[in-house]
Amino acid sequence: MPVADLKPLPARSVVLSLLLGSHPDRMSPAQLTRAGEHFGIPASTLRVALTRAVAAGDLRRVRGDYVLGERLVARQRRQDEGVEDAETAWDGTWEMAVVVVTGRPGSERAALRDTLTAARLAELREGVWTRPANLRRAPSYAGDPVLTTFRSRPDDDPARLARDLWDLRGWATDGRTLLRHLERTRDPALRLAVAAHVVRHLTADPLLPPDLLPSDWPGADLRTAYAAYQAELRDLAVV
Repeated sequence: MPVADLKPLPARSVVLSLLLGSHPDRMSPAQLTRAGEHFGIPASTLRVALTRAVAAGDLRRVRGDYVLGERLVARQRRQDEGVEDAETAWDGTWEMAVVVVTGRPGSERAALRDTLTAARLAELREGVWTRPANLRRAPSYAGDPVLTTFRSRPDDDPARLARDLWDLRGWATDGRTLLRHLERTRDPALRLAVAAHVVRHLTADPLLPPDLLPSDWPGADLRTAYAAYQAELRDLAVV
C-alpha cells in the first residue's frame, strides 16, 4: 500500500473506527466532535454521519451517548481477538469442523463459511475446516447442527500444513509495510486510515502458535503499535 494511495476515511468510517477502538464502546457527542475536528471533519459533517450510522443500525443512542450496534459489537470482539494476546499453551492438537449435511441453500453455506473464517479456521478441503487449537476463545461454530467437530493431530509436519492453509509470507510482508506506514505517517487523517488498515490486517491474522510461524513474523509488533495508537485516540476523546 504506497503512501501516495492513502486517503482520509469518510466521516462515518472515522466515527465507527473511533468506537470500534474504544473500550467501553461509548462516546459522547462532544467527544466525537472533538475527535472529528482533529481529523479535519467539520461538526456539521460529523452530525450527519452520526445520524446515518444510527439509521443504519451501526450505532445506537444510549442516554445521550453513542454506542456500537449489535453487528459491530461482534466485529469489535473479533477485532479485539486479533489485537490482543488471544493464545494459550498449545498441545499440538488442531480444531476440526466437518460439514455433514448436504443440499443446503447457497446463503446458508455462505453464512457458515463466514462463521468458520471468522473463527480463524481454514478450509483443508471442501467441507473440512481446521486450525491449531491454541486460542482461548470458545468456538463460535460449536453446536452448529450441520457440523461434526473434534480435535485431531496431523501426521505430517504441522508447520508445512499451516503454510499450505494460510499465506503466511504474504501476510507478514503486508504487515511489515503497514507497520512502517504507521510509524512514518504524521498527518492525523492519513494516520487513522493506516490504523484502519492495520486493524483489518490483524483481524486476518490466523493467530497460529509461534512454532508454526516464520521467524520474522510481525504480528506482535503490529499489535504493540496499534495498541499505542489506540492510546492516542483515547487522549483525543478527553473533553
